[in-house]
Amino acid sequence: MSKFQKKSANTKESIPTSALPDIIFMLLIFFMVVTVLREVELLVQIEFAQAENIEKIEQKRLVSYIYIGPERLGGGELGDTRVQIDDALIDDMGAIRQIMYDKLMEEHRLIVSLRVDRDSEFGIVTDVQQELRHAGTLRINYSTLRQH
Repeated sequence: MSKFQKKSANTKESIPTSALPDIIFMLLIFFMVVTVLREVELLVQIEFAQAENIEKIEQKRLVSYIYIGPERLGGGELGDTRVQIDDALIDDMGAIRQIMYDKLMEEHRLIVSLRVDRDSEFGIVTDVQQELRHAGTLRINYSTLRQH
């Protein structure tokens, strides 16, 4: 018989799981709060122009997007140049003024980002700019792709 004997410890080797549901619940709430879901279904086609000097907007919650491009008719066909705000196509240019004024009243730091198809008619872009000016939404951004 050996002089040295190994003593066995009387400790549990299981991992405590009593706090696991609380941790899972906190993670679920965290991801629900920080996740931003895409809300807008594009009804117009946008092919961005390219630019060399661009700046990224950090506070996406302050941005309201206006899409200008040819209307998607289905079956891969495109129609006339149209203006889309949120999920609706705008038929009356005067409606842009009221919609954007209401958004400005909700968020006084509003930035309007124009996402314009590179082949769109410039006259429509000018009309939208005029309506934005009348609505008082003077912080305007033009979305582009970075030039390689």
